[in-house]
Amino acid sequence: MKRRTLLQGAGAFMASAVAAPSLVRAETATTLRFIPQQDLVTLDPVTTFAYITRNHGYMVFDTLYGMDSAYRATPQMVAGHRIEEDGRRWDLTLREGLRFHDGTPVLARDCVASLRRWAKRDPFGGSLMAMTDELSALDDRTIRFQLKQPFPLLPVALGKASVPVCAMMPERLAATDPFQQVPELIGSGPFRFKADERVPGDRTVYTRFEGYVPRGDGPLTWTSGPKIVHYDRVEWRVIGDTSTATSALIAGEADWQEYASHDQLGLLKAAKGVTTRVLDTTGFVTMLRVNHLQPPFDNPAIRRALWGGIDQTACMQGVVGVDDPSLFHVPLGFFCPDTPMASPDGLGPLNGPRDPARVRAELKAAGYAGETVLLMVPSNSAPLLALGQVAADLLHRVGMNVEVYAVEFNAMLQRRNRKGPVSEGGWSAFVTNWSGMDWLNPAGYIALRGTGESGYAGWATTPRIESLRDAWFTAPDEAARAALCRDIQLQAMQDVPYYPLGQYLQPTAYRSGLAGILDGFPTFWNVRPA
Repeated sequence: MKRRTLLQGAGAFMASAVAAPSLVRAETATTLRFIPQQDLVTLDPVTTFAYITRNHGYMVFDTLYGMDSAYRATPQMVAGHRIEEDGRRWDLTLREGLRFHDGTPVLARDCVASLRRWAKRDPFGGSLMAMTDELSALDDRTIRFQLKQPFPLLPVALGKASVPVCAMMPERLAATDPFQQVPELIGSGPFRFKADERVPGDRTVYTRFEGYVPRGDGPLTWTSGPKIVHYDRVEWRVIGDTSTATSALIAGEADWQEYASHDQLGLLKAAKGVTTRVLDTTGFVTMLRVNHLQPPFDNPAIRRALWGGIDQTACMQGVVGVDDPSLFHVPLGFFCPDTPMASPDGLGPLNGPRDPARVRAELKAAGYAGETVLLMVPSNSAPLLALGQVAADLLHRVGMNVEVYAVEFNAMLQRRNRKGPVSEGGWSAFVTNWSGMDWLNPAGYIALRGTGESGYAGWATTPRIESLRDAWFTAPDEAARAALCRDIQLQAMQDVPYYPLGQYLQPTAYRSGLAGILDGFPTFWNVRPA
């Protein structure tokens, strides 16, 4: 199946700058012009799982720990920590001289309030707080966790680079209901947010925070190490149409395009003065999520029978094309490939030739009786639209009665919350993608939870996966945690909370005049003119 390029509207970009190239040259000495993946809608990085808000959050806010390229927690705002009482007491000491953008010092009580707010939205944070007897500020620079039992992954929970961000903010803002956005964005990160210059749908502006105190050490990768800013100003300019965005980058009207369209990689690679590169090797992991409450996927035998109809290679070729197989990975299991918790065990049903006729017969034997399978597909995402088209074709080939419901993503979310049958406005399945970082481990991995109707849409009930996840938090070492994740994957192949559809890599593109772009999601410290 060929990829589809979704047009979302086009427009001229920085027309005044094009008319005055000398102005562009002068401005770009201090201004970095960035084309984000989409418009920034939600500003509070604690209240959303949106990746664009995560990227924005790391500009404005800082975190107690960072994460390096080996997925290890490294000190960031903290100078270090001390562990006592056989792992049941952690004292975290803040670095000296940290200040918020309003000039007030960062105090331990600010961090305690921030941690409490974040933990009410983050599954990993919620698990940490469930094992915490007391979280307190001993003095202005010391945060204490008094735990019910050892929690060796505490720094990982506070420093993970997945969503939502464990953002430190002043106590007065951290008192905001975690299900409401904070009234203003005051962090202690390397950039200030310029609320007075924001134009929704067009522009978001940040300026260097002169009072930021970078770390003096640590590996400079992902969110770890010294965050030294070289540009006085960063402008995010929204261009909804990928062709227009690509043209703006090639013409020198922008410096950096977050998502280089797979359809246009050849053009970008041939362009003079443009570099393409994959920053995040965890990429995007994709899934077909099914509704466990309604026919036909309330039947576990039907869910298991469908494994033989899942063609991950076809799904990934639909997204990235057939020219460069290095841009996708199959088979994809239930953890991000080439990371410590990933395993090939149990993935046999995803390997080998597909046999639609055999799967059709197995589905019938399992009890499939021709029920409508309403497949929801986000129409305003080119990768997900292509993925949904391939998924619909695969389901049709194995004899399922497929109805595709292709709508804008937010409209899909509204229908996704309905638990009733298709005949009453419900749904059977949907396609989506996640950052591979969200599948590093089971801690914050909401799609793998098995808590039934209180959980993620699809509402799987998987008690053994829940038990294995609980054991993972207190496992003594990485080998023991990896063994538990292997068992989680084996159980997921039986319970089928969803079908992994493959992992693809998302290149970025930038002008060759930029240097210092770090691996990971887009960060704006260390970036400088070459």
